[in-house]
Amino acid sequence: MGPILLAFALAVLAWVLVVGDLVRRHRPVWHWYLIGYPVTVCRVLATWHKAAMLNDLAVSRRPPRGLLGDLVVKGDPLRPIAPRISFPRATRMGLTLTVRLHAGQTPMTYIKAAEALVHAWRVHAVRVTSPERGLVLLTATATDPLQRPGLATAPAELLSALIGVMESGGAWVMNLRLVPHWLIAGATRSGKSTLLARLITQLATQPVALVGIDCKGGMELGLFTTRLSALATCRREAVAVLSALVVDMQERMSVCRSAGVRSIWELPDKLRPVPVVVLVDEIAELYLSDGTRESKAEAEQCSTLLLRIGQLGAALGLHLVVAGQRVGSDLGPGVTALRAQLGGRICHRVNDPGTAEMTLGDLNKDAVAVAQTITAEERGVAVCTGLDGGWSRARSHLTPTEEAVSTARKYSGKTPELPAIERALAALEGEIK
Repeated sequence: MGPILLAFALAVLAWVLVVGDLVRRHRPVWHWYLIGYPVTVCRVLATWHKAAMLNDLAVSRRPPRGLLGDLVVKGDPLRPIAPRISFPRATRMGLTLTVRLHAGQTPMTYIKAAEALVHAWRVHAVRVTSPERGLVLLTATATDPLQRPGLATAPAELLSALIGVMESGGAWVMNLRLVPHWLIAGATRSGKSTLLARLITQLATQPVALVGIDCKGGMELGLFTTRLSALATCRREAVAVLSALVVDMQERMSVCRSAGVRSIWELPDKLRPVPVVVLVDEIAELYLSDGTRESKAEAEQCSTLLLRIGQLGAALGLHLVVAGQRVGSDLGPGVTALRAQLGGRICHRVNDPGTAEMTLGDLNKDAVAVAQTITAEERGVAVCTGLDGGWSRARSHLTPTEEAVSTARKYSGKTPELPAIERALAALEGEIK
């Protein structure tokens, strides 16, 4: 019976391991709640005291110095006490716990110890935040959710696009109703174009007008012409399109003023104009000039028109999504003013620290350092700002070009007409001829 029982036990063990591996790969959330979370909780509770001791998180109730006669004696405390922690709470792909700080401690000490906690708890990452004075919230992520950004889900809303997944495992959503204007920075092959394609596929199904400005001859946004209400492929066309949008914006102001409301969202459905999302691919092409008077005038016009839309468009249903490889004050004096109106920030891998500083520096200094650690292999990974004023690493869902073009064609019937822009482009074409 001994060999039979042993063989049976080995067979059961092998079956459990195989099933566990299948659950881990295909149902990672289930695997985390059933196996990963209990094991990690035991590891956190077992290692907390030692980790606190080794990383200077534990302190003694007695001061590290005292008087011995006329001498001041300094030394390390003999019986340090680890800070009190709450019981770890499970999240979708990790856990959180609250630490009560000792008197005189700051969250910076825990930020420095975060990497040590990652190794002690055997998790992917530990983020440190301070929700209120005297408390630190430790958020541990079990695995890297950015490896599978297609798993996140989010409810469908108007002017809201599911872009990918956050480092915390939650959905990365670009909601233009909450944050009306966005700035996207990233070097070549960093995932910037993939993010724009994902955004277009998400907005293509909605009653929204998409206007493209691609001064690289339309190589990027020209693929989605069937769903775009207008496409400018050079700076002269961009000036015409933006000028028409400013005129349309003034008409929307008149409608709101006549109805006694402060935004188009307070208008009745029959009177509400269609929302417009302006997608600008490579902002530098609009600002750089060759030194001629005509070129400088066009660049200045683009700068002024974009700034006006950024300042006044949010309440009137006009939204900007501006992308570029290099974003800096050297492009022109209007870039910094425009950046101030772009509340949403996304920074992929960049080639210079100045672009990361320009994109994220005025919001959070820590985010600048994190953005510069993104490697060339991490295509689609970016640092983005959150609604709470914080930041997070995220990764956009990989949307192949064929899928994006197919989606644009499928919903081409939902493309709204913008007569003002059509007239402006027709007039410009007549002047050129």
